[in-house]
Amino acid sequence: MTLGDLIEGIALHSFENKPAFSEETLEKIKQLKNVYDLDWTAEDSHRFKEDGE
Repeated sequence: MTLGDLIEGIALHSFENKPAFSEETLEKIKQLKNVYDLDWTAEDSHRFKEDGE
């Protein structure tokens, strides 16, 4: 699966308010966030700045 396909699938699911990931995948994502000490949420994306902004 390409990155574009992944993003497209996530976007299409979100437009229909459906989860893009299974419960098993969500658990793995949670584990990865713990390993890498990531606590960002979708809300945080609104605060990110591009270079030059």
